[in-house]
Amino acid sequence: MADTAIKICGLQSVEVIKSLVSLQVDWIGFVFAKSRRQVSADQAKLMIDTVKEQGIQTSGTNARVPKCVGVFVNPAMEELQQVLERAKLDVVQLHGQESPEFCRQVKERFGVQVFKVLAISSGKEAGHGTAALEEVKPADPDVLLEPYRTSVNAILLDTYDPVYGGGSGIAFDWNLIKPYQAWAQNARLPLLIAGGLHEHNVGRLVQEYHPDGVDVSSGVERDGVKDIGLITAFVERVRGQ
Repeated sequence: MADTAIKICGLQSVEVIKSLVSLQVDWIGFVFAKSRRQVSADQAKLMIDTVKEQGIQTSGTNARVPKCVGVFVNPAMEELQQVLERAKLDVVQLHGQESPEFCRQVKERFGVQVFKVLAISSGKEAGHGTAALEEVKPADPDVLLEPYRTSVNAILLDTYDPVYGGGSGIAFDWNLIKPYQAWAQNARLPLLIAGGLHEHNVGRLVQEYHPDGVDVSSGVERDGVKDIGLITAFVERVRGQ
């Protein structure tokens, strides 16, 4: 990716969706896992239909039509099928202990891309494990990631949350990014960074670490609601404006 791609996650409002198309973000995310941002398949369908309608209206311009991402934690294949039958997702993002084989099956069965999330301790919890394999330290990406090399389309690093697995709004130690980045570059897979990002720190992340993409949710909210002003400021910082 030439530019740092942008994912806005945890969308719940059609009105916010309409504003996002003009901002040219790359992905929008809908949370189907247990969360205060959780949506149903029918709610997601309404928002995805809005994305597609906006895309038709802006066809022929330079506007990007964002891809739609569904966020799940240890879903059963049947759950994915039920959601995907209603909500036409482009990407399934997996936050739990999903195996490489499970990721591969999701790609093949549903014809979607798969983003695998690795949740890294913020340092505020005991230990330095990951949600996927808590005994493997973050400095061991070769051990942790190699089985996923041909099973996923991207790797996303997020801050570990003991309740939800991610979405904590807390940043992890960015010094831990580099070994994962080296592995991802070797595997020719995009590496996305999430966890505690907002308009005041994402510029430094982009300038110093050059991730392929960034993912934000709580960092663009006011009182738990997505705020288009904060989203706009976040996008501008990523774009260096």
